Amino acid sequence: MHKITDFTVKVVQKYLPDAFILATGLTFIVFAMGIFIADKGPVQMLNFWGKGFASLFKFGMQMTLVLLTGYTLALSPVVRRILERVTDIPKTPRQALAVTALVSFIGCYFNWGFGLVIGAILAREMGRKVKGLHFPVVVAAAYGGELIRGPSSSIPLVVATPGNFMEKTIGHLIPVTDTLYSPWNLGLSVAILAALMFLYMNASPRPEDVVEFHAEETTKGDDNGRPLSSMAFAERLEHSRWVLLALAIFPVGYLIANFSSNLKFNLNLNIVILIFLSLGLLLHKSPAAFLAAVKEAIVATRGIVVQFPLYAGIAGMMGASGLVAIISQWFTAVSTPHTFPLMTFLSAGLVNIAIPSGGGQWAIQGPIMIQAAHAIGADIAQTVMAFAWGDAWTNQIQPFWALPLLGVAGLSARDIMGYCILWLALSGVLIAGTFVALSMM
Repeated sequence: MHKITDFTVKVVQKYLPDAFILATGLTFIVFAMGIFIADKGPVQMLNFWGKGFASLFKFGMQMTLVLLTGYTLALSPVVRRILERVTDIPKTPRQALAVTALVSFIGCYFNWGFGLVIGAILAREMGRKVKGLHFPVVVAAAYGGELIRGPSSSIPLVVATPGNFMEKTIGHLIPVTDTLYSPWNLGLSVAILAALMFLYMNASPRPEDVVEFHAEETTKGDDNGRPLSSMAFAERLEHSRWVLLALAIFPVGYLIANFSSNLKFNLNLNIVILIFLSLGLLLHKSPAAFLAAVKEAIVATRGIVVQFPLYAGIAGMMGASGLVAIISQWFTAVSTPHTFPLMTFLSAGLVNIAIPSGGGQWAIQGPIMIQAAHAIGADIAQTVMAFAWGDAWTNQIQPFWALPLLGVAGLSARDIMGYCILWLALSGVLIAGTFVALSMM
């Protein structure tokens, strides 16, 4: 294991550029593919890029706020004490890696946005607390949990929702009992967790190569120990907890009403943002302390702000040029009814590198794969889940989803991608093997 990890890490650190450079390179690659494979003109491809550029503005803002509010919450005194207790549990680096992978997996299972932020914050605290822990590998372990497809997985939820845009194409609704909660998918999920913990518990480098986390001083607010009585009226408001508590009435009240009316704990990005915001308002001591935490957290969002529009432009070129259809047809041309879910998994993984937004990819590629599944006579529910797993699988080598986590950790993509490549290979064998086994039944 040491030889394998040493090799992948050294290769990645030597040859993998920054995530921004990767996004720039991918832009030119897709541009060229559109011209030479999809037979589109340069001006057409530029128009496709420009029209797609703004398509992720809303989603990018959501992801920015997930990271911002989650990070701000993590800097509150109460959460810091909780993290201190959690990080007291592991006594060795192996135990720290196991706990981080488990917590991240559980968080991502219920909501990937929640899991990414919680996993990143926990990894950071583990690095701060556990001596001898290689910080890049614990961050990679936190990111590995993002692979799991759970109750917030958009694709199987969409095809189970009445009136969804794919209902006529599929011909019927597909209940989650046939996709997310099918026996084979639950078994695969357990296997993924076991493999994740096994890999990262054994992925640390030799002791002499360990890079520990060196924490900078984080904000503690700006009260400066001054009593409220010595402050002017405006300053007293800025340092009064009642202002935060009053504002918290709105998000907390909405969340209570929302969950009471729905009678179920239905998480989405907007709800996760409101939960993080509510807890941050309740747990910080004053508006000054809250805003000081926000000031620190905003630095971690810069990768999302700059790079998400680039990937939106890439997705625009992929979809409008017909490249998605061309790539999908490459795989369907060599498929049989039994192998089609496996080919769907592989094709979704390939397209995901250029269109890392699951919902956007499903809207472009999903109809093509479902129509092909009907024509071939493949299992539709398995095809849906194969697509969902493929969309998640190559996220491990796609910095798009790692940006929030890297922002919290203060690392670059090249610091963790050597380990992520190993996880990509191991998880790919497990997922592909599952679809091969299903094809034999």
